[in-house]
Amino acid sequence: MDVEAYLRRIGYDGPRDPSASTLRDLQRHHLFRVPFENLDIALGIPIRLDPEALFDKIVTRKRGGFCYELNGLFGELLAALGFNVEMLSAGVHRADGSFSQEFDHMLLKVTLEEPWIADVGFGDSSLNPVPMRPAPATRQDEAPEFAIVPANGEWDLVRRHTDGSYVADYRFAEAPRQLRDFAAMCHFHQTSPESHFTQNRVCTKALPNGRMTISGMRLIETRDGIRHASALNSKEELRSCLAKQFGIDFADDIDWSRLMH
Repeated sequence: MDVEAYLRRIGYDGPRDPSASTLRDLQRHHLFRVPFENLDIALGIPIRLDPEALFDKIVTRKRGGFCYELNGLFGELLAALGFNVEMLSAGVHRADGSFSQEFDHMLLKVTLEEPWIADVGFGDSSLNPVPMRPAPATRQDEAPEFAIVPANGEWDLVRRHTDGSYVADYRFAEAPRQLRDFAAMCHFHQTSPESHFTQNRVCTKALPNGRMTISGMRLIETRDGIRHASALNSKEELRSCLAKQFGIDFADDIDWSRLMH
């Protein structure tokens, strides 16, 4: 782990002590600089869950990745900085109210004076680590946007909707996992036609006041709650957008048709 190179990659030059404030700042810097993206899957480039390979992709080549890559490497950084960090497995909430299978998502538990959930690999989720304790009873306008709630012996990470109700993003247990434990599901998401990662291409990153996303051949920008979508009409426009907005500069010899349909 080259800590200095990683911190330069995420534009972080603040304190490095293993504290809640440092964890918060590291997560926010990561989300603002490193996109959540599955473009290698569309291009047919295998994703290897190996720390050196992940470092080369995300830090050296300035790419993004999906949960196993982003949280896998972020956990390595936190451990190198002295944080007590564990990988956890989650099932993602489905539209019918059920949850997907174990290892469908990776998240990080960071234990300080109290435990926190850190996550830089879920796309549109909390900008800040979430304390792993039931949210206190508050007025609706003071309720946290994200919270952790007990769920049948496990835990749900939930987000508050505009009507004040909470809906789960995912459900997880506290059993510590290793990076290799996620290899089978990582392979599934790269190869199975049933995986949403093989069906859709996405590249997205958080902004301080919103989010920027390439979905298919559309650029979607949301700032201060206002959403604007525009078409990307050619390889040149797609390539320019990836480079300018996400810092991803692909070589000429990739098969651009795989990213454009």
